[in-house]
Amino acid sequence: MPPWDVRAKRLRALETMLREQRGAFAEAISADFGQRPAEETDLLEIFPSLSGIRHALCHGRRWMRPRGSLAGLAFLPARNVLMPQPLGIIGIIVPWNYPLYLAIGPLVDALVAGNRAMIKMSEYTPRFSALFAEQMARHFQSDEVLVVTGDAEVAQAFSALPFDHLLFTGSTAVGHHVMRAASTSLTPVTLELGGKSPAIIGPGARFDNAVERIVFGKLVNAGQTCIAPDYVLLPRARVADFIATARRAVTQMYPQLAQSTQYASVASDRQYQRLVGLRDGAVAAGAQVHPLSEATDDPARRLLPPQLLSEVNDSMGVMQEEIFGPLLPLVPYDSLDEAISYVAAHPHPLALYLFEQDRTLIDRVLARTVAGGVSLNDTLFHIAQHGLPFGGVGASGMGGYHGEAGFRTFSHLKPVFRQARFNGVGLLNPPYGARFRRMLELLLKRG
Repeated sequence: MPPWDVRAKRLRALETMLREQRGAFAEAISADFGQRPAEETDLLEIFPSLSGIRHALCHGRRWMRPRGSLAGLAFLPARNVLMPQPLGIIGIIVPWNYPLYLAIGPLVDALVAGNRAMIKMSEYTPRFSALFAEQMARHFQSDEVLVVTGDAEVAQAFSALPFDHLLFTGSTAVGHHVMRAASTSLTPVTLELGGKSPAIIGPGARFDNAVERIVFGKLVNAGQTCIAPDYVLLPRARVADFIATARRAVTQMYPQLAQSTQYASVASDRQYQRLVGLRDGAVAAGAQVHPLSEATDDPARRLLPPQLLSEVNDSMGVMQEEIFGPLLPLVPYDSLDEAISYVAAHPHPLALYLFEQDRTLIDRVLARTVAGGVSLNDTLFHIAQHGLPFGGVGASGMGGYHGEAGFRTFSHLKPVFRQARFNGVGLLNPPYGARFRRMLELLLKRG
């Protein structure tokens, strides 16, 4: 149970490493992707990592304090205490899409809670994973934080280790395997799995702003974000308006997209071919494609320009699996209740985005839909709020972390009952006579 000074020292070492290696980390990630702008790595990985460290340093000492309360009325003057205690060794399995932040984010929460950690990096970001392992070894002893690299076989062995808690971020399919492996040692798990996160444009939305924020949330990291908007529910009469407005937004954000260095590549040939297959399969089944820029597919660079899909239906693969790329289906509705029912009829998403000004309609959507997290009138940014837990629900995951929620996830809140020196519990000792029965009746009445 390390004291605060030890925990703070580890967090500051992590901060020092990030600041020193900021440029090198961005270069390594870009090399693994083929192209990923350093600005996006700074905004989406470095900034939230440093912000999370600062938040933990600011509040961690307070989170550590035991929390006392009076015992139940029948047990006064005894007291109850909740004592936060480190779980031990935390396992963290990192995906390829945000390999820095999704390693550092849970690690910060594990360290502020007083734990040690083992981190399994993705084999799909080999340059960054090797650099990260090297730099962590420079700043931490191997019995504090240990970084592991390797292929799927290594990941399988890693997930079967008897950790005190295991956090996995990745696909639902792999999440099944991770949970199954962890169950052999009864390791508790936190699963962050994703799913099809809807964006709903309500009848009272500021329409142009809604389209711009959806385009932003969809296209950073070329859509390879677990909480990216996966499809848009919008009034039927506004479909053509959405397409035109989205084209303007893309032109403003990514002028000359084909030559732009600020639009990310798809991270691997396998992912690129999967996305092309989803699009082409939808077209073959009757969907229409609406390009949002002048750029065309470039398999050699794994450049897939942003495209909208209309006339989609639930039988298409693009509407059945998480897209994880720059394709965005449009699903028109005739009433907001129809949109709500559509979301409610599908597996619970990791995120939900609602664009609406009417408080009554907002409350209706929030009350009748279930999602891991929600951003109102924006996309993505609920993940960056350290005062809010981040996690999925149902098919999109279980458990949560970030800030104090992460501290609690990686702590055992040990309950302690502290008996007072002068108390009346002896009155309940055997032999059970008349006095005992009178006391018992009194307790039962109060209970």
